[in-house]
Amino acid sequence: MNPAPQGPEAVPDSRGLNLWRADPMLERLAGLYLPPDLLAHLRPHLDRLGGLAGGRLDELAAIADRNPPVLHSRDRRGADRQHIEYHPAYREMERLAFGEYGLAALSHRAGVLGWPAPMPPAAKYLITYLLVQAEFGLCCPVSMTDSLTRTLRRFGDPALVALYLPALTSQDLDALHHGAMFMTEQGAGSDIAATAVMAAPRPDGSWTLTGDKWFCSNPDAGLAMVLARREGAGPGLAGVSLFLLPRVLPDGSDNAYRILRLKPKLGTRSMASGEIRLEGATAYLVGDPEAGFRQMADMVNNSRLSNGMRAAGLMRRAVTEALFVAHRRRAFGQRLVDMPLMRRQLSKMTLPMEQARSLMFQAAEALRRADLGEDGAYPLLRILTPLMKFRACRDARRVTGDAMEVRGGCGYIEEWPDARLLRDAHLGSIWEGTSNIVALDVLRAAKREAALPVLRRHVLGLLGHGADLPEAPEALDRALALAERAQEDPASARQAASALYHLTSAAAMAWEARRLQDAGRLELARLVLRHRVLPRDPLAAEAETVPEGFWTDPGA
Repeated sequence: MNPAPQGPEAVPDSRGLNLWRADPMLERLAGLYLPPDLLAHLRPHLDRLGGLAGGRLDELAAIADRNPPVLHSRDRRGADRQHIEYHPAYREMERLAFGEYGLAALSHRAGVLGWPAPMPPAAKYLITYLLVQAEFGLCCPVSMTDSLTRTLRRFGDPALVALYLPALTSQDLDALHHGAMFMTEQGAGSDIAATAVMAAPRPDGSWTLTGDKWFCSNPDAGLAMVLARREGAGPGLAGVSLFLLPRVLPDGSDNAYRILRLKPKLGTRSMASGEIRLEGATAYLVGDPEAGFRQMADMVNNSRLSNGMRAAGLMRRAVTEALFVAHRRRAFGQRLVDMPLMRRQLSKMTLPMEQARSLMFQAAEALRRADLGEDGAYPLLRILTPLMKFRACRDARRVTGDAMEVRGGCGYIEEWPDARLLRDAHLGSIWEGTSNIVALDVLRAAKREAALPVLRRHVLGLLGHGADLPEAPEALDRALALAERAQEDPASARQAASALYHLTSAAAMAWEARRLQDAGRLELARLVLRHRVLPRDPLAAEAETVPEGFWTDPGA
């Protein structure tokens, strides 16, 4: 029996681990969802980012987390020169994400990372999935900039698009305009019909916005999408329009709105969130004035999908840390990874992590097809988005907490990544819609987009002949029937959303397993059914764990 190490050698430290190389399954899955030539082109970039995410980027994220942004309202001469001061560590992360990797631009224009065309969503999510394992907060501005660009291009006046698109997709940080969305008010959180900020038209076609927005992330962004009620419009959603709000007007003067304060948040501390007062600010109408929320929903849904992807990334980092510790920490004469109860705990973390990763790629492919106008792709995307946002974001809270426990007391200490992962994981279930709101959105997608039959066809297509998961088709029909009933009795919305998520992710993993000829991944799909969908005896002894290959030492 090998003696347990003593002193510092007894405390495993993963600093410097290449997070791309530590996760060989990620590259195998990427090969199913990306064109081979694009994946080959991205490999060196992903390898470099994996090294940064486990090393320098992780260090920068920890520094920025300890040194949050500071709001300055006046300069030293007393002039009203409001600005937010960010720590140099955050600025360095911005240079990497927006500059070198062009994450807000790569799906909108050619040339990012040397690729001669805009990249598909799967590439964007693959790269961001690696980055978020080190830094979550910055990925919010990255996502909002990408999402604002998408919504502006889809609904904005061509002149407005031409004016601002180059700055939104720039990799030059001096020219770049970040994006943001200002929706939330004190009396209008998820209830957008209660929006009270007012918009008044001007003779030149612009509008003035007046009122307070209560929770605005990236509040000093160069451009923000804002919901406001048109002057004279009646109550309800038809009176709420979508506007583009620039921080600096075309003539170079500051726009008329103020950041009142920054929020002291539980997580995402590196990135500023604040309260905004609009004082007759100049803004530009985007799209149909009576369809403001429907158009803003395009940006919200893109952000929700990004939130699900980020939850998947947080879970992967948590599992990587737990595996690294379990392979190196010794207690009672054994490695932790050799203890049956620890193997079971690792299994309970690995399964939801793998589910979220498969759904991330499935949703990315649905987004690609929807943008091409393929039949049925938009309803599929429309329901996959809230399914992932609802379940993956909730699972991330538990997985990050369980991973912290594997590290023990050190996991609770802010010097290690576990505490930050746990704090950041709680964001996903709140921003862009709480769990209840997003579960209800699954039902809204089912009703308005007739998405349930589309989802059924998609899941059955993933299952193929069905021999791999013979119980799945019947369980799917029961879950769809539950979702239909929930439209009349919304109290079942969360139950229905969870069931559909589990069945879709199990089918996706079975599809991946067939193409990769990977028996272990198929066993994961079966475990999802057994433990998340099918009836089981809660008092039965269970020794089942995920296949051995999923406990591979990430530092080997």
